[in-house]
Amino acid sequence: MALYEHVFLARQDISAQQVDALVEQYKGVIEANGGKVGRIENWGLKSLTYRIKKNRKAHYALMDIDAPAAAIQEMERQMRISEDVLRYMTIAVEKHEEGPSAMMQKRDRDDRPRRDGDRPERSFGDRGPRPDRGDREDRPRRPREDRV
Repeated sequence: MALYEHVFLARQDISAQQVDALVEQYKGVIEANGGKVGRIENWGLKSLTYRIKKNRKAHYALMDIDAPAAAIQEMERQMRISEDVLRYMTIAVEKHEEGPSAMMQKRDRDDRPRRDGDRPERSFGDRGPRPDRGDREDRPRRPREDRV
């Protein structure tokens, strides 16, 4: 049997309990076709980058699956039929990750890179001259060409 990671997006207007019911339904499909479902993560309701079938948000869910290809095909067939599932993606993997997925890991505020790229403070404007230019008196004047 092959290893897969499967993520699906469910409509925003269904409840979290209905999302759990969908996960259990598809878990039953996998198990009925000779597979096993390992880790299941509900990532919650998240904003979409663009609208999908008039939805601006979606419930995300991840499943680690160890199953034959026929079981995956049957689960995807049922997801295509379901009106509650907006999108899904199944990826074959070499091995499943241990621990929580990247979406579930909380990063500490200090661990995140700063938006300004850790640039040093600049001093120009009201705070003094720019370091790459001298004062105006020190620079030679450029000759002005007569305009015709």
